[in-house]
Amino acid sequence: VQLQASGGGLVQAGGSLRLSCAASGVNSKIADFGWYRQAPGQQRELVADISSDGNKNYADSVQGRFAISRDNVWRRVYLQMNTLEPEDTAVYYCHTRYYGRDHWGKGTLVTVSS
Repeated sequence: VQLQASGGGLVQAGGSLRLSCAASGVNSKIADFGWYRQAPGQQRELVADISSDGNKNYADSVQGRFAISRDNVWRRVYLQMNTLEPEDTAVYYCHTRYYGRDHWGKGTLVTVSS
């Protein structure tokens, strides 16, 4: 299983970014996916996840601003991030738990300037 995240960058507060995660080695129709983030000096935390049947879950801090989606044909998971805040600055990681094992992609850095 490999997960490749992309789409991070530097953006001003109030701006938007779209993260993309390309998954390989998984049957995307049965896999759940999630986006996590880790800010400097902080623990990694769940941002949003999406189940194989499309159920979505969001952290309170991003509810209403972020949207997770998936494309099972192209095996991609997206995180649309709107109204970004400096507190959203972190390394964002794509994750899947597949047949009982956790898999993480290399993170993509999101920096939000005030």
